Amino acid sequence: MSTARFLRQALTIARRDITATVMTPTFLLFLLSPLLMISFGVIGSMSATSAASSGEARQRLIVIAPDAQRERIVRIDRELRRVFTRDDVRPKLQVDRANGDSARQARALFDDAAIEPTAILYGPMERPTIVRRVGAKAEGRYLAVLAAQLLRAERAGDAVTSTPRFETVGREVPSESGKGQSAYFATLGIFFLTLMLSGQAVGAMAEERSNKVIEVLAAAVPLESVFFGKLLGAFGSALLFVGFWGTLLVNLPRLLPPDVAGFVSNLGVAVGPLFPLLFIGYFVMSYLLQSAVFLGVGSLASTQREIQMLSLPITIFQFAMFGLASYAAGNPQSQVAAVAAIVPFSSPMTMAARAATIPALWPHLLAFVWQALWVGITLTIAARLFRRGVLKSAGPKRRRKAPA
Repeated sequence: MSTARFLRQALTIARRDITATVMTPTFLLFLLSPLLMISFGVIGSMSATSAASSGEARQRLIVIAPDAQRERIVRIDRELRRVFTRDDVRPKLQVDRANGDSARQARALFDDAAIEPTAILYGPMERPTIVRRVGAKAEGRYLAVLAAQLLRAERAGDAVTSTPRFETVGREVPSESGKGQSAYFATLGIFFLTLMLSGQAVGAMAEERSNKVIEVLAAAVPLESVFFGKLLGAFGSALLFVGFWGTLLVNLPRLLPPDVAGFVSNLGVAVGPLFPLLFIGYFVMSYLLQSAVFLGVGSLASTQREIQMLSLPITIFQFAMFGLASYAAGNPQSQVAAVAAIVPFSSPMTMAARAATIPALWPHLLAFVWQALWVGITLTIAARLFRRGVLKSAGPKRRRKAPA
């Protein structure tokens, strides 16, 4: 069979699979599935935050002091809270007037059902007593700093000694921390996309085997053309998914608040503008490796239960490769990173992370050649598994009756 005829038959199968996959409402749900997962995560986070904030709203930091110190304590507390990124990082401050026995007053406040004191300060500011709840060490230290600042303010007076002027600048050269974050995001992106998209071929294969569609295709064209056509069809659907979400992510900084957009802009890569091309290339290699394995395994299974039993070890192996590549992303010069770059199934994730942290380009040429070799080996083995699975007899062969 000529190469042109083989490609024409494979593309015909691929066009059929892409049309059958994309032109369905299910694909729209699949396309929006990350948005649905993010929405569910946000709803769960809001519910947990609401449950936690109901108790945090009653928490208080209490200072028992004379009325003459009240205004100054409130002002110093306001200045100290500017150091924190959020106003609610510490409970609200409550200043109570000292009524005789401050120790008994503090004990009574801990038994008050209307509030939940985390720490209470009373006594002279030179040697204050701080009563804190179990686990409230940070709140106790905060009140200690508040007492020290109050003493300084009383001795120095209320004159303003410093008026700062703030300027915001950006880095023209990406920082090492930004490169490290980009490396981890590249590893996570390839792993997530491959894990989510490569398993599609398995379910479609089992469905077509149960409907006898695969036997009809095998009777019309060679099995190798069916295999590569299905692989290309699944890859085409994956490209639509990646293209849709990639376009959204590229334009995401324009829609984000300035602070968040500034964090995104700080993410840098060592190889510069070539990084998107390298990322796409490594995604293609990882997808072909994983999809070929899943497609070959799917041809051996005839029921969903068999698919789940066969897919579980592969999924565990994928997570193991992700763990190896994640460690290599954080330690690009280690021996583990060298091993992760050599192992075929972790190599795409590892080298994508390397592109974010190390500017050298020649290792990527070697990596693509090495990964392409293993893609060819994996496709050959998977195609043989595919042929064996499709041509496997549905039942035992009948024995010929012995002559009487």
